[in-house]
Amino acid sequence: MTRSKTFYSKISYGLLVILFLVFYGSLIPIYITDGITINISSLFVMVSLVYGCIVYLFFNTTYTITPQHLIIKCGFIRYKPIPIKSITSMAKSSNIISSPAASFDRIEIRYGKFDEIILSPKNKSEFAAYLKQLNPKIENRIEN
Repeated sequence: MTRSKTFYSKISYGLLVILFLVFYGSLIPIYITDGITINISSLFVMVSLVYGCIVYLFFNTTYTITPQHLIIKCGFIRYKPIPIKSITSMAKSSNIISSPAASFDRIEIRYGKFDEIILSPKNKSEFAAYLKQLNPKIENRIEN
């Protein structure tokens, strides 16, 4: 009997740095011109809360493979489970669309008739092999 296995998302720390610079870099000119004020302090707290939520999503993105489903969780966001039998292919992807992938090292999962999702498991080969074990019909183009 096959059991559930959870894979964590690979994390691009460079992406986190870019987001940090975008979020906090915009506060620098305001700080230089106005100094520390109650408004800037409030803005800093709000930016920190939003950035904290993004960091939480990055570090809490998981892909759980059960014998019947691929279950994707991105922090507090839960995606509709994907039936393993509906997955048709897996391939490397450089698509930068918003997805439950905390890295630019991504794979595209095609399932159903026209559906797809972009993921970034830390160990792509093991992830693909585990899915392929459950559904041998999946076309695996990750290693190519």
